[in-house]
Amino acid sequence: MAAVLERSFIEICGFERETLRRIREVTVNLGLNALPGGVKFPDSAGAYHYDESGKLLSVASNRFIHWSTSGDTVQLVEQSLDTNLLNNAVKLKFIHCIVLPGGVTIQETLNNVIILICTNQSVHRLVLPHPTRMYRSELVTELHMQSIFTDVGKLSLQDPSHSAVIPTTVGQTGSPSTSAAWLSQEGEAHYAMASPAGGMMVVTLPPHDTQGTVSVVELKRSSMMRRISGWMPTAIRGEQSPSDLVLSLAVREVEDDSFIFAFCQDHKLRMWSFKDQACLLEADMLEYMPDRHSASRLSGQGHRLRLAFSSATGLCLAVYLAVPLSGQFTVLQLVTTDNNRYSLDHISTLFSTQENLVDFALTSTDVWGLWVDDCNTTIVKYINFEHNTAGQWNQVFAQPSPEEEVHIGVDQDPRETYLEVLFSPLSFTASAIVKALQIFRRGTERISDLSWETLKKEVTIAVENELQSSVTEFEFSQEEYRQLQVEFWSKFYACCLQYQEALSMPLGLTVSPQTSMVCLLKKGFVSFLLPCFAVDHLYLSFDKYLISEEETPIAEDPEVGRDVLQLVQCLRLVSDTVSGEMAYEMEKALEHLQSPERAAELVLENMLSNDTDNVIGDIQNMLQDLRNPMGAMIALLREMDLETDSEVGGEGPVAPGQSLNMRISLSQLYGSSTAVSMVCQAVSNMAMTRALFCRDLLILQKLYLRFGDNVFLGGGTQLLQLQQDLIPRTSHLLSSYYVLKQISQSLASTVPVDIIDANLQHLTVLELSDTPALTTNRSVLSPQTVVELFYQTAARKTIISQIYSQQQSPTPGNALLHWPQMVSNVVNLLAQLLWPSNPSFQFPECLMANCQYTQLQEYVRLIGPWCQVNIGSCRFMLGQCYLANGEGQKALQCFQEAANEVEKEEFLMKLTGTDDEEAASTPRLQYYTKVLRLLEDVGLPELVIQLATLAITEAANDISSQAALWTRIFKHHLALGHNSEAYEALTQNPDSSMQLDCLRQLVVVLCERSQLQDLVQFSYVNLHDEVVNIIESRARGLDLLAHNYYELLYAFHINRHNYRKAGTVMFEFGMRLGREVRTRLGLQKQVNCYLAALNCLRLIRPEYAWIVQPTSGAMYERPGASPKRNSDGEFACEPVKHQVDILELKDLEKEYILARSRLTLAQHHPPSAAIAGSASAVEMVALLVQTGLFDCALSLCQTFKLSLTPVFEGLAFKCIKLQYGGEETQNEAWGWLAANQLSSVVNTKESSATDEAWRLLASYLDRYVSPNSQHHRYVITKLLSHGVPLPDWLIKSYKRVDAAALLRLYLNFDLLDAAAELVLEYVDAVLGRGHQYFGIEKPLSATAPLVWLPYTAIDQLLQALNETQTNASIYNKIRDKLDEYQKLVEQTTKRRLLVR
Repeated sequence: MAAVLERSFIEICGFERETLRRIREVTVNLGLNALPGGVKFPDSAGAYHYDESGKLLSVASNRFIHWSTSGDTVQLVEQSLDTNLLNNAVKLKFIHCIVLPGGVTIQETLNNVIILICTNQSVHRLVLPHPTRMYRSELVTELHMQSIFTDVGKLSLQDPSHSAVIPTTVGQTGSPSTSAAWLSQEGEAHYAMASPAGGMMVVTLPPHDTQGTVSVVELKRSSMMRRISGWMPTAIRGEQSPSDLVLSLAVREVEDDSFIFAFCQDHKLRMWSFKDQACLLEADMLEYMPDRHSASRLSGQGHRLRLAFSSATGLCLAVYLAVPLSGQFTVLQLVTTDNNRYSLDHISTLFSTQENLVDFALTSTDVWGLWVDDCNTTIVKYINFEHNTAGQWNQVFAQPSPEEEVHIGVDQDPRETYLEVLFSPLSFTASAIVKALQIFRRGTERISDLSWETLKKEVTIAVENELQSSVTEFEFSQEEYRQLQVEFWSKFYACCLQYQEALSMPLGLTVSPQTSMVCLLKKGFVSFLLPCFAVDHLYLSFDKYLISEEETPIAEDPEVGRDVLQLVQCLRLVSDTVSGEMAYEMEKALEHLQSPERAAELVLENMLSNDTDNVIGDIQNMLQDLRNPMGAMIALLREMDLETDSEVGGEGPVAPGQSLNMRISLSQLYGSSTAVSMVCQAVSNMAMTRALFCRDLLILQKLYLRFGDNVFLGGGTQLLQLQQDLIPRTSHLLSSYYVLKQISQSLASTVPVDIIDANLQHLTVLELSDTPALTTNRSVLSPQTVVELFYQTAARKTIISQIYSQQQSPTPGNALLHWPQMVSNVVNLLAQLLWPSNPSFQFPECLMANCQYTQLQEYVRLIGPWCQVNIGSCRFMLGQCYLANGEGQKALQCFQEAANEVEKEEFLMKLTGTDDEEAASTPRLQYYTKVLRLLEDVGLPELVIQLATLAITEAANDISSQAALWTRIFKHHLALGHNSEAYEALTQNPDSSMQLDCLRQLVVVLCERSQLQDLVQFSYVNLHDEVVNIIESRARGLDLLAHNYYELLYAFHINRHNYRKAGTVMFEFGMRLGREVRTRLGLQKQVNCYLAALNCLRLIRPEYAWIVQPTSGAMYERPGASPKRNSDGEFACEPVKHQVDILELKDLEKEYILARSRLTLAQHHPPSAAIAGSASAVEMVALLVQTGLFDCALSLCQTFKLSLTPVFEGLAFKCIKLQYGGEETQNEAWGWLAANQLSSVVNTKESSATDEAWRLLASYLDRYVSPNSQHHRYVITKLLSHGVPLPDWLIKSYKRVDAAALLRLYLNFDLLDAAAELVLEYVDAVLGRGHQYFGIEKPLSATAPLVWLPYTAIDQLLQALNETQTNASIYNKIRDKLDEYQKLVEQTTKRRLLVR
């Protein structure tokens, strides 16, 4: 409901929270000397409100300048309620000059703001740019703007265009006592000053943009007036009576003339025409006083004069006549007759009982007064000078000073308690604390620009150091230390109180004619007057006002209204009776979430037991006079209840459909730090007042129950209503306002950037990152309360949109910015947004968005036991807080509890209704999905598993959601290393495609972790082929050495006793290794693969011991592979289907031996590994021989049935190289000799590498017998071709197997001597001499088998010998030996024939 306003106002202080305000100082020195006498004027203050400050579409909206004067300084500050102004404060210091009362005047022109300053010796003019001329565009969107004082330091204030010295009249003594200044339509600056000898002097400066001289005009009571030009004025003789000493001046421009109103010491008001330099009107103000004769003897030093003009009333004057023990305001209207004569019509005479008037203001309807009483208490009142009841002034409730004493509970730490009070946003200004700290430190060092938190630390250190320095004993009890703490902290607190009181001293009062905004200008800050709500007005009113009131806007029925007033008087008695200790106990009960009703009963018991003044009896008597107490209570509760049926504001933009100018202006309205602080302090003030109101009402209701029928005449029904309805409602309101009070005084925390980024990421996961709290610039307040944070980041836009939508004025500029109505709406709507029982959930959202987790946790704690609105949303927010604090299990519990309210609360519905993919699922399931994403983003997989398991029960009929949840469970189990649980989740997945994806991920991850045992042992029911396909696909698509998928697949088949597939896998692995991995490691793995394949096939029955040879090359069909193109970009042709090859065990053995040969080669000669991998058997033999691995080469030849010739030739060549090589060759030979197995022969002498090589060759020739002894022939051929003499053992060996072939070899290489010798030996052997050396078992005889000789070769030898003369003797020997042989053959033949 809309809040009801009263006629009273309440003061809200705009405390600054910067330790040092940044004020630039400018010194103006005109070379003057101080006047004798040392005149002093009291400090004063004033303000100027821009002409367009009430227009929404103006840059100057809600913008004003206020100033304060003190001695020779003027401090000017420009403030705005819409934007933060930069460089907005400047202090002007005029050397040896004193600023006069009324000596500061500000006026606007089209392009400039002109500030006129008048001192006792000089006049000054500051020409500053107008706000509308500082920005080229009318669209100003920045939260910060430059003030008009930004470039004030660039002005040359000593120049004649800006300053002038007041000429001294001959014989004049003293200085002017008051002044007024104005700007004429021609741009001239006029300064009217009260002359100490009576009359006035007007100094005129020419327009600032033209050259001219300064002129002075003197106005006196004599009828003669003379204009004096230049710097030499002439005194005009006349009466010099001090009675015409001007006490107060005011100026009003009328068309082309200026009227100067002077209120003089003789109690007469005079009006001068500056144009005609004539006194047009003189009126004696004593005529309007009841006791004129006694007043005429007064000095009149306190008389004041103010003007006000409006189109409705014309020009009105208000004159304050200072009378002892009272004061009188006389309001007059200036009336013009037909013949241009002027008179004053009396409108009203108003009286006040206060004496010390500080300032007053006149508007078109009201008189506002500012007083200070003898106790330095600020008193502000106002009255409508035409329509008032018996001259009764309306109340203004001033901001009370902080409590003189701080109550410290027995369970509280004194230091923490004092710090909480000192640094509360509503108690002390930063300036007061800083000054107290400087005094407490005894001025040892100057306080620098500290932050709020640093200042708190400095205060703590200062007080603690003072305490420590005073302690003389080393040991004392805890209680003694507590007393010391209280003593020293109370000293510092008292010091702060003194400075706060000094800074709170009022200097002036200002009322904006454009917006009706009223401000109090104090020495240290500015406070604002806000309209008081009716219920607050009743509770705060002074007793004399409350007793005199007969009606209240709270109740329409006059009878109920009178009951309400009577009931409030009872509440005032209750409030006065509640002691400080019991108020503290009540506060603690609310803080600790105890029952307010029970706490109120305890307070009541205390009141009854300590009722020495019979206050309870007085309350009972007053209650008996109430006609309808229930109706009065209901009216009060209804007025205090801020609960609304609908949510405040809307989701749309501000002022949709309006112009861009309008939308931008509305988006900035009341957005400055000053407005933020002021509005939120108003809410805090309201909450504190109404919390006390509800407390006292609850105590009174409990007292009602105790009185019973003594008060309610036959009121059993009323007592039942009171107990069952009104007391619970009051208790609920008390708790609500206590929460508002707590959050309005709770400071926001400074958040590191990394936490802000993490929180933004979490909100993005929840799809809440577009919240208004994240799209608005942060406040310049440092620190700020959480309510100020909420108002600036989120609530202000909502509130302004709501207010604008209700007004919809065709010309919203002036109507919209009417201060009393506007600010009361803003405060009320902000309180509604903060009200826990309203459906709006923006405040907790804002706290979450700005990482204020501690404050949010405390807020949820305070409203938890009694608030029945947004329960689930609060649980969700509490879960967010727990997550931020690392308490995952608590967060999960809160998230689960919030799930029950998903379909009931707007915030949770917004949370769950944004994802298109989840549109088909239930809201609760969507909620679980969002929370699961959040938990995943935070990194809590265990909680994800728990919540997903719970969510599956919600997805009983939703297969796709079940599949997604099982996939989530699988993923996080797998990530945590819970392999069995991950496999179980995989098998439960109802979606085959997702199941296959999970299976693929399981295989990959377990392989990467080398957890192959788990992977192989899973049963894979109905998934066997899929697993095999996945592993095969991975094996064929990835690097062979980096991944072990082939081994995995082998183990997988072995575990299931499928040996043939296991063998196939390893054989394929070996084939690919040979092609793709040309390293020693690859060859080693290839050998192992072939061995494993052999073992597998040997475990199968022989008839099944075969495999299909894998496809050569890399043409594996991989699922999902893209079609391949050739170098021209065309699709490659389909591969030709080859015939299937079957490999049996023997084929695998051959491949194994070949692979082992490659490995052996790579081991002895690593560079060969690159070419050995794909080498055939024939190529491998050549490579092995080249490397010297003759044993391996021979084995390979035998396996593949290859000729051994290359081996023997190669070894023979090695022997030749060794035979003629040097020592280095000998040393190298030992390497490959060691790789071949030599027969162990005992050798007594040391052998060389050459000997060992020949011995190896001999052993091979003996071991590998060939038909026709071709191995010997190849070796001998190799040796002879290189001209190497044949070793004896080789000749002997070959003679034994084929002497004829040896003879032919001799002949082929022209070794005639060796051939001749061989023939001689051979013939002897046939004849029986040494036949065993030629392999002849039985020599020539009649009984032996037939023998033969190689006649062809012998003939060739004889022919060769015959052709050379040098070999004649050898030739003859052979011929003789052959003749001998032929004779013996002939004899033997005859004998055999005879035997036959």
